[in-house]
Amino acid sequence: METSTYRGLWTALVTPFKKGNGIDNDIDYKALEALLDMQVKWWVTWILLLGTTAENPTLTSKESKKIVKFAIKKLKWKCKVMVNIWTYSTLKSLENVKKFDKIKWIDAYLVVNPYYNKPTQTGLYEHFTTIANKTERLVVLYNIKGRTGVNLETETLVKIAEKCSNVIWVKEASWDLKQMEKVIKSTKEDFLVLSWDDWLTYDLSQIWWDWVISVASNCIPKKMTKFVKECLEKTEKAKELKKYYEEFFSKLFIQTNPLPAKTFLAEKWIIKEAFRLPMCKMDKTEKDKFLGVVGKYEF
Repeated sequence: METSTYRGLWTALVTPFKKGNGIDNDIDYKALEALLDMQVKWWVTWILLLGTTAENPTLTSKESKKIVKFAIKKLKWKCKVMVNIWTYSTLKSLENVKKFDKIKWIDAYLVVNPYYNKPTQTGLYEHFTTIANKTERLVVLYNIKGRTGVNLETETLVKIAEKCSNVIWVKEASWDLKQMEKVIKSTKEDFLVLSWDDWLTYDLSQIWWDWVISVASNCIPKKMTKFVKECLEKTEKAKELKKYYEEFFSKLFIQTNPLPAKTFLAEKWIIKEAFRLPMCKMDKTEKDKFLGVVGKYEF
């Protein structure tokens, strides 16, 4: 399968809320439109909707569907769209597939290791293949042991990719460089592996990297589009940009994502500084440190 068109920059889009009690405050669709316009204007390749950065666990099923429909109306013909459909239940994930398969213009689904209940490798294989076989859309596997408590072993990943032709990539966030190297060597040449973190984008691009799902591109989409382009082309400029943005990338995770990214956007008057519990405003000390560093960075 030709996979080169999927290389590039993906933005894990935040969800803007109106101010409220932090429990059921409404989604701010005016701000969401502004965020989407920024992504289109600066030629971001893909948009990931309903990811962890979007505070997905706090969204209702009705809200999730409305966000996707709203975004696709803005992005159609302009950006490719991936939708996160994962839950810790195979049945509930399949219900999401059924719901979103009815919506046109979705290009791919993101599916993560079931979190908290820690299935075996056999359970992971059955979970991912069952979901992938229920849709014709592309499926991105998301292996992140730190958030889910279970690791998708490379042998299991290879078996899934061999079984399901629509599984052509993985977001490998195991934090095990030996495992990541093994994934590259064990999968087919056209199987895509992505950077899971902005600060690793340059280093991984020099070895095997194909694309990045970015948090930073919520905040500086123009700059990230240029940075990723330079990284893909392996230019000297890429190294310079890496050095310039390293501190910005690290500070975006000074507290739990997406707190810093949304704080940055609020400071730029793009969205309100509003979250859904258990996400909340940054601690004042950390916020002051964060803004003291990132204030110099512009869109």
